[in-house]
Amino acid sequence: MTALLEARNVTKVFGSGGLFKRKETVALENMNLLIRGSPPSITGVVGESGSGKTTLVRLLLGLLSPTEGEVLYKGRDLQKMSGDERLEFQREVQVIFQDPFEVYNPFYKVDHVLTTPVTKFHLARSKSEAQELIEHALKMIGLRPEETLGRYPHQMSGGQRQRVMVARASLLRPRIILADEPVSMVDASLRATILESLRKLSQEFGTSLLYITHDVTTAYQVSDSIIVIYQGSVVEIGDAELLIKNPQHSYTRLLVESIPLSDPDRRWGQDSAAVLVSKTSTKLNQGCKFADRCPFVMSICRKNLPPLYQTDRYRAVRCFLYKDSPVIPGDEIGNVFVKKG
Repeated sequence: MTALLEARNVTKVFGSGGLFKRKETVALENMNLLIRGSPPSITGVVGESGSGKTTLVRLLLGLLSPTEGEVLYKGRDLQKMSGDERLEFQREVQVIFQDPFEVYNPFYKVDHVLTTPVTKFHLARSKSEAQELIEHALKMIGLRPEETLGRYPHQMSGGQRQRVMVARASLLRPRIILADEPVSMVDASLRATILESLRKLSQEFGTSLLYITHDVTTAYQVSDSIIVIYQGSVVEIGDAELLIKNPQHSYTRLLVESIPLSDPDRRWGQDSAAVLVSKTSTKLNQGCKFADRCPFVMSICRKNLPPLYQTDRYRAVRCFLYKDSPVIPGDEIGNVFVKKG
């Protein structure tokens, strides 16, 4: 079966500086990702700031072109799509950004972000039918139409604005939603509501969700599987339950151990691996990128970039500690299946 959305060996390098002092920054390196059309899935992509998460989203949306590799939707390269194919893609792949306020035009009422897709994609045959669709979408994510429609963006809270964006996505019944840090700028009390709305979309409409976040806790709560990236490379991938409860890569372990616990006798981060400031990579394939932070570093780690080793049925890890396990080629990464039951 053809993958719905796929990144094949994608590398993105940004250049900066003048003609004679050009500096390159590797945002993503040899990234492979596969989302199937059926059954719908929720995949978490976890990593700290600067790890390449937002670059990945922009590549998957076709807003950026890969330096190497390709991004495919239903087997078609995003950079080579025809106009009709692009329109289909825009309807079936929706995005929810971190800061919802940037999506709104402050001169328009919030109604505008809801009526525009209804009109553009001919979702209703009349104004009354369009109004009914919009009101149903708002109610589904816990907003009252009479308290939402007719207001300007600045008259709403961050949580309300973000929920309107979820309602907008639901109008189109998309195949995939790319959610880039969708709850990082809202109150903690609303995070669960927004995440539950996204999960409900997945269950009711068969929508797959790619949930991009730095928050391991929420990724564990909503995801079937998790991809952990560090400096643009996948370091661990697999079933969410297995990966969080028994992390194998030192970076994944660091993220999990950094989750605050309600224990007054435990100092935050005391069990973590050496916590140093992460630097964005400027080189390709120059050893393990986590070597300077890893307590188990070996000489080979500084010389060679480890491949992904499949350590068990539902997990793969990029670490030489597991060199006796079979290597997973990049084009087989989608076969690290989610554990069910």
